[in-house]
Amino acid sequence: VLVGAVAVAIGFRSTDATALEWLAAFGLLVLFATALTWIAVGMGMVSPNAEAAGNNAMPMILLPLLSSAFVPVDAMPGWFQPVAEYQPFTPAIETLRGLLLGTEIGHNGWLALAWCLGLAVLGYFWSAAKFNRDPK
Repeated sequence: VLVGAVAVAIGFRSTDATALEWLAAFGLLVLFATALTWIAVGMGMVSPNAEAAGNNAMPMILLPLLSSAFVPVDAMPGWFQPVAEYQPFTPAIETLRGLLLGTEIGHNGWLALAWCLGLAVLGYFWSAAKFNRDPK
């Protein structure tokens, strides 16, 4: 919400998006945040202490930088394109762009949903298994 408010404050306008597209974009953001949260919970559960738990999820911060968020995948070096194309942030970003800016979504919508659901399920079961295995 804060990032969205700042974007609007500095001039972002989506003139083409309908209310349904805004709702879909918000839903995708919530689903994506939930998926990454469950992965972060799993990383925290396998950490030996609070400091390590805070640092284990740090590599996830790099994923948006390795996606199409700032540079189109086609403009990246050939050896790097598969890395950017086949990670969770690229389809989510391209789907959000399509919903809010009217660009082509293509198969990215389904890929983004698959990544979100897959990561959420994986993170949930990983966290639950670790939590149920650890004696308290």
